[in-house]
Amino acid sequence: MLSENRERQLREFESVLGYRFENIELLNTALTHSSYANERGGGMQHNERLEFLGDSVLSLVISEYLYKNFPDLPEGSLTKIKAFVVSEVCLAEAARRIGLGQQLLLGRGEEHTGGRDRASILADAFESTIAAIFLDGGLERAREFVLKSLSGFVSDVLSGKGLRDYKTDLQEILQSQSDEAIEYRIVGDLGPDHQKIFIARVYHGDKLLGEGIGRSKKEAEQHAAQKALEDMGK
Repeated sequence: MLSENRERQLREFESVLGYRFENIELLNTALTHSSYANERGGGMQHNERLEFLGDSVLSLVISEYLYKNFPDLPEGSLTKIKAFVVSEVCLAEAARRIGLGQQLLLGRGEEHTGGRDRASILADAFESTIAAIFLDGGLERAREFVLKSLSGFVSDVLSGKGLRDYKTDLQEILQSQSDEAIEYRIVGDLGPDHQKIFIARVYHGDKLLGEGIGRSKKEAEQHAAQKALEDMGK
């Protein structure tokens, strides 16, 4: 049972989402991180199962949108655009734009280490919110929310503003030249827990190709791949 203050907070957030829930508990669960539920015990629900469902709904909606709106693009291009739009980077940015982080229920540890703005937590909660809308109002309402939030990223990537997937580009180039394995290694980190910077290196066989830093391990790996491509003149 939600407290009066929590329900009021969520009802106000509905105006940002553009959707009013019949079952407001679904939205609350979508915004409940496992760390919060684990601290309270008693089998409290959190958003991981909703995230699982939301990932599939998101994939369907974006795939259908791209298929219908870009009939001249080949499968490979559609796949790359979709991968960008549903990436952690885009989902976290979409979550930040609607202030989703401020609505999250987090455990004390996550709260104190910057979890409210951590990309992985925001992206997961965004997918959970998609699932909550889908379960409460059906696919059409979920589609409206997804496209309102993410269709702009499709325009960005088509206009060249989107983020290049350096890891995929590097992999395609190296695999066309050799069967040797590509490996990313996190070799260190800097700073306090809530502002940690990771250092990544990318190797092709035993050869070091590039090093990069980032606010997450994934970002550091992308920057390592970017450095490798720059050194290759790509």
